[in-house]
Amino acid sequence: MKARWMIPVLVVALLAGSLLGCGGKTTEKAAAAKVEKIVWKSSGHGPASDPSQIFHDYACKDITIATGGRLEVKAFVGGSVVPAYKELDAVHDNVLQMAYTCPMYSLDKWPAAGLISSRPGALAGEALRSWFNYAGGADLMNKMMGEKYNAMTMPGWLSPLPEEVFLHSKVKITKVSDLKGLRVRAMGDGGEVMKALGASVVILPGGELYEAMQRGVIDAFEYSTLASNWKMKFNEVAKYVILSPVRAPSDPQVFYVNKEAYNKLPEDLKLIVKNTLDKWATAEHEYLVAESIKALDEFKKAGCEVYKLPKEVEDAVAAAAEKFYREKSAKEKGIFEEIFNSMQSFGKAYATMK
Repeated sequence: MKARWMIPVLVVALLAGSLLGCGGKTTEKAAAAKVEKIVWKSSGHGPASDPSQIFHDYACKDITIATGGRLEVKAFVGGSVVPAYKELDAVHDNVLQMAYTCPMYSLDKWPAAGLISSRPGALAGEALRSWFNYAGGADLMNKMMGEKYNAMTMPGWLSPLPEEVFLHSKVKITKVSDLKGLRVRAMGDGGEVMKALGASVVILPGGELYEAMQRGVIDAFEYSTLASNWKMKFNEVAKYVILSPVRAPSDPQVFYVNKEAYNKLPEDLKLIVKNTLDKWATAEHEYLVAESIKALDEFKKAGCEVYKLPKEVEDAVAAAAEKFYREKSAKEKGIFEEIFNSMQSFGKAYATMK
C-alpha cells in the first residue's frame, strides 16, 4: 500500500524538478539575451606589415578577449575602409568607432595637429608621452578637435615611437645643396621645412613608398623608425639610410574613439578599452626601441650605407624649422599657440634634468 502512493509522489517530484531545471535554464538564457553584444570597427593607418598596424590589431583583439566578446573590435588595415589618412574623419562620422593614426594627417583641419607629430623640434619619446599623459597634452588635443568633432583621445593613448630615420635615399646627402630638387616624400610640418630647403615634396601613403621608389616617382622618403622600415623591406629600394633626430625626434601615433560610441559603453567596458589602449601604445614604443637596434645591423648586412646626417645639414634643418615655427606662431593664435607654448615649456623644464 505504501509503495502505491509513493510512485505518484515520486513522479510529481521528478516533474517539478524538471520544470525548475527548465525554468533555471530559461532564466539564464534570458539573462544572457539582455547582455547586448557591441561591435566596433577600427583601422590603423598603414599596411599590414607596419608595426603600428600590428600593434593596433593586438589592441583590438585584446579588447574583444578581455570583454568576453561583449565588445568585439574588428581590425582593418589603413585605406581598407576609407581612403588612407582619413581614418580620424571616419571616427567622427561613426564609420569607424576607433582608429590608430598620426595627428599630422589632420593638418587639413587643424594647423596645430602638426605640432603633436613627427616634426622638427618636437619632444622626444619619454618627454612627449609624459607631456601627453600628465602635463595636459591629451586635453589640449581634445580641445583642438573641439566639442563638435565627434572623436576623442585620452592620456595613455599616445605612442611616441623612437626617432624617425631622417631619409631613405637613392642619393647620398652630405651637404645642404643636395636637398635642392630632391623628390622626397615628407609629411606634415617636416615636409614644409624640407620644402624651405629646396626639396620637391610629395605626399604619399606609407603603403605606396616601395613602389614609388621602384618606379622613380621619388628619390627619397621619410617614413618611420628603423624597425618599421626594415619590416617594410625599404633596403631593397634605397641604398642610403640617413640617421638624425633633427627632422623627427619622435613619430607619435594616437588612438582615437568615437565620443558617442565610447560614452554608450558600460563603465567596465570603458575601463577595459582605456587600459588596453594604454598598454599597447606603451608596448609599441618599447618594442620599436629594441627592434630598431637590431634593424640597424640588418640594414648594414643588406648592403645599405648607414650614416649620420652631417652637422651642416642638421643645422640647416634646425634653422629652417625655427624660422617656420616663428612665422607660423605669428599667424596662428588660440590653440596652436597654446599647444606650441605648452610643449616648448615642458621641453625646457625636461632638459634641466639632463
